[in-house]
Amino acid sequence: MDQFFTIYTYTPWDNLNNNKLSKVRLLSLLSLFNKYPVIEPEFFDDLQSNIHRNKNYSQIKSIKRIVGPNKEDYIIKDWNFLWAMDLQKRIYQILFQKTGPDNASGIFAAIAPPELAKLLSQHKKEALLRIFSLLNNPEKLKFVLLLKAKGKSIAEEQQKFDIKDENLEKMKIMEYLKTIPNVDGQWFPNFAPKCPVCNAQLTSIKGYRVGFGKLVCSRCGYEKNKNP
Repeated sequence: MDQFFTIYTYTPWDNLNNNKLSKVRLLSLLSLFNKYPVIEPEFFDDLQSNIHRNKNYSQIKSIKRIVGPNKEDYIIKDWNFLWAMDLQKRIYQILFQKTGPDNASGIFAAIAPPELAKLLSQHKKEALLRIFSLLNNPEKLKFVLLLKAKGKSIAEEQQKFDIKDENLEKMKIMEYLKTIPNVDGQWFPNFAPKCPVCNAQLTSIKGYRVGFGKLVCSRCGYEKNKNP
């Protein structure tokens, strides 16, 4: 059974319209091979060189989500999507994940359109070599566009905190403590005596002579000796 990756990206062909995401569906290479092919660092070195030297090569940050064959969302920062057209107006769409030391190499994860996938299924390794050789040949290509991640994925941005029962209880306690007066710089309940007149908290008169402390109500002025 065929497996597919789905990419959600802003549209570079529409002035990078940030109000609209386009969806691109690509066939997983596991539908064609037993393992994902590994792209060597030399390919990416040549690609970056062409981006800097040739006007028909460019790169832009526009990818916002990648969903795998099993509906899993990926962290997008290490993923690139290569979109190219040759002089015969044939489209090449390749999804790869950068890996290895310094992300120098990459895993060839998915491909589109169907015609290109069919070519790959028929000629396997030979087709792979021809495709990647062509993608770094600026004289045979109308354009090459390398799409990279734009910030965090939509899935990461929309993640919600999973509040468990034990956390809810802690939150209730914190809400209770917020209602308690901040006595002497600490957020704890104070068990000082209450004023018999207005029920406000009685506080000590600082500096009162030792052994004969006095409590006073700051609201109504009621006074009470600590040691009557």
